[in-house]
Amino acid sequence: MYETTSDSVELARKLVQFPSLNPPGDEKACADYLAHLLRQAGLEVELHEFASGRPSMVARLGGTTDLKPLAFTGHLDVVPLGEKPWSSPPFAAEIRDGKLVGRGSSDMKAGVAAFVIATIAQAKRNKPVRGITLVITAGEETGCEGAFHLARVGSLGKAELLIVAEPTSNLPIIAHKGSVRLRITAKGKSAHSSMPELGDNAIYKVAEWIRRIEALRFEDSHPLLGNTTASVTTVSGGQNINSVPDSAGFTVDFRTVPSHDHGELVTEIQRVCGKEAAIEVVTDFKGFATAPSHTAIEPLMGILEERLGNRPNPIGAPYFTDASALVPGFDNVPTVVIGPGEAAQCHQTDEFCYVHQIDEAFEIYTALIRRMCE
Repeated sequence: MYETTSDSVELARKLVQFPSLNPPGDEKACADYLAHLLRQAGLEVELHEFASGRPSMVARLGGTTDLKPLAFTGHLDVVPLGEKPWSSPPFAAEIRDGKLVGRGSSDMKAGVAAFVIATIAQAKRNKPVRGITLVITAGEETGCEGAFHLARVGSLGKAELLIVAEPTSNLPIIAHKGSVRLRITAKGKSAHSSMPELGDNAIYKVAEWIRRIEALRFEDSHPLLGNTTASVTTVSGGQNINSVPDSAGFTVDFRTVPSHDHGELVTEIQRVCGKEAAIEVVTDFKGFATAPSHTAIEPLMGILEERLGNRPNPIGAPYFTDASALVPGFDNVPTVVIGPGEAAQCHQTDEFCYVHQIDEAFEIYTALIRRMCE
């Protein structure tokens, strides 16, 4: 039997205690626990595995009308612990000095706990007029596999607004960049390094292509995100020190603004490097941008203004989230990233989330549910 809780901080502690590391991808026990909790509260829960033992979840609290649901999303996988020692066991979920300490506390089990408990509280009050959809994913940290799988199998449906509960200190992010990662390789001809004129040095080719990519400046821009950027992240080539290398390659991560078409970007890189460059698209994640004036986000912005005493300025983020898969999966739903925790805590040793932010997120999500769904 599972122990259950109706408190968002206690649920966050419980979720952190599941060591759902990715890799290898140990989300199942944590997902099963949440599925039991949500079914017990009366939600309909579907589990979809993108790989064996790697379930993502779509849970629904049905509404009384045909209004499009309010949707929340978060992931259960956490990154490895790193080499640096932790000051306390990373899955003990200790609360110290007003902080919940543990792997996944900020990224992002506190956010998941807050929206799960807010939804369960609504289920206990009454059936909402507008339904609520919870999308809880596996595999986010290694490429949003769970979210892309849910989008592919068509299990999402529609949504009026999507809330991504990633850590933002409970401030609204209405746009984030996408990413397209390329592996670019060159072929040459091997020869003895004392007679380089008999060979064709593949490293020289990729070195020139890297220089050309470094010099690129992209015109596509966004007021909150700036411009598309490029970072060469790995380089490889050659097999031994006394041979001209006949192969070499590198990887490059382009962080793109939402208006930058990834197909056009790849075409541009092919042109820049030339026909000799063999280009493989490794991953392809689109960004998103919601207009600050969009009516769908007004209920949330109004709640934040009431809480803070002034209307917060929406911001953008240079990273990507499961929104890359879920925004198009929900038919380009208006989206806001807002959740407890500090973005700077993601993937850190002694990761923590301020306890008061978990309570705040629960209150914000509860107010949003009541404003949009009751």
